[in-house]
This record gives sequence, structure tokens and C-alpha cells, in this order.
Amino acid sequence: MYLADEAWPDLETYFDSESLALVPLGSTEQHGPHLPEATDHLIAEALAREAADRTGYLCTPTINVGVSGHHRQFHGTMWVEPSAFRQYMESLTRNLTAHGIDRVIYVNAHGGNVQHLREVGARLRQAEVAYAIEWMWDESIPELVDDLFAQNGPHGGPKETAMIKYLEPELVHDERLEEARDTGVPSVEAAGTVKHGSRTFYDAIDNSDNGVFGDQTDATAEKGAQLFEAASDQLVQLCEWLAEQAFDDLLPADHV
Repeated sequence: MYLADEAWPDLETYFDSESLALVPLGSTEQHGPHLPEATDHLIAEALAREAADRTGYLCTPTINVGVSGHHRQFHGTMWVEPSAFRQYMESLTRNLTAHGIDRVIYVNAHGGNVQHLREVGARLRQAEVAYAIEWMWDESIPELVDDLFAQNGPHGGPKETAMIKYLEPELVHDERLEEARDTGVPSVEAAGTVKHGSRTFYDAIDNSDNGVFGDQTDATAEKGAQLFEAASDQLVQLCEWLAEQAFDDLLPADHV
């Protein structure tokens, strides 16, 4: 069920019987010369909508702008400050609890959001308001990602390229895939910016002139379909697990 498509009287039965919501999140930021700036939020929304369709759980509208200041040197990247993002996400989640939701899955497709969503979830749990957890699609299927790509890249690489080739192929600049590979770097390790155990980089451009990593020419829509199906299965299983838990069992343990 997609919340924004429903009239309010038709949502009453959902909130009477269910207490779980999916909140898709991504970013609007550079993804190299070949992918749209919408890459992350397109992936997050597609996965959340798929899981909602398969389970009947509620999917909210997508949060399209996240914590992306580390991509700010590239044209068009949008971002909010981390503190503003955390405050917004906590407020939005508390809004859902006003309707009876007490467990939330942040369906996230942007690495820059992870630590902040974890902090928000910890605050809400400590306050015993809601149990909110962050889920990252590629981290749910790491073996498949490694099997499909020799150089999967942490950003704008073949795994994201394959997903967009599957979901929104008209948005991929196929004629720029070799450029993306040849003007980027294979990996963060290859960038040589980890010095004596210290991550000396702060921004994406510190590692890669074009902002992306890996071999984008290794991406196909068929591989994207495999990734999407496998990640969707993981998200559905997470929904089913979380829905089965007693809320009291999700709250912090008592002091020893």
C-alpha cells in the first residue's frame, strides 16, 4: 500500500490492524557522467514499493535529498546538513507513530544517510517511541554483488548502474560507460587515499575525479534484475520478521 495514493478514510483499517511502515530514502547527487542524480532514491523507492506490494505493508513517499555534502563539488548535487536530516527524520517518524506505527524500516540506498538513520533509530528506541531500523539494499546481498562484478565500486559503479539499467534504462548514458570507467578509479584502495590506517579523504572528488568507482561497462539490465529480485526478497523477509516481534522485545534492555 502506497500511503500517498490513498484517501484518508481508506487508511483507517490499515492503522487499526498494522503497525509497520516502510520509508524509502536516497539522495539527489552526482553518480558519475553516466547515471542520473536520482539514482539512489529511484532504487530505494522501487524496492520499498515492491516490498509493500508483496506484503501489504505501508510505504510512505520517498525522501529524495539526504546527507550528500561530500559530493558538493559536482554540479547539481543537493544535500542537507546532517543535524537537519536527523531532526527531519525523527520528526517524520514520530508523525507515523501518531497514527499507530511503532516499527519503521528505513529503506535506504545512500551510504551518507546510514550513520544518521542509525542515530535517529537509537533515539526513538531509547525513548520507547518506535523501533526504526536502517536497511541498505546492497548490504543485504553482498555475496551476489561480489559474484556478479569483479569491481563493484562503492559509488556509481556497476551495481548501481545495473540497477538503473533495469529500473530506468532511458536514464543511463550507455555511450559514457567507458568514460566513467576510464576517468574514475577501480576502488577507494586504488585511489591511495588511506595513509598508514587513516582515511585522508573527506569528499568523493578526493578519491575520484569523476566521482565514481569500479567498472561500469560490466553492468547489464539482466544483472540489475537479479540484484532487484534478491534484495526485494531480503526486504520482504525483514518486514515479516519485524512484524512478528512483540514491541516490548524490541525496546532497550533494563539496566543490569
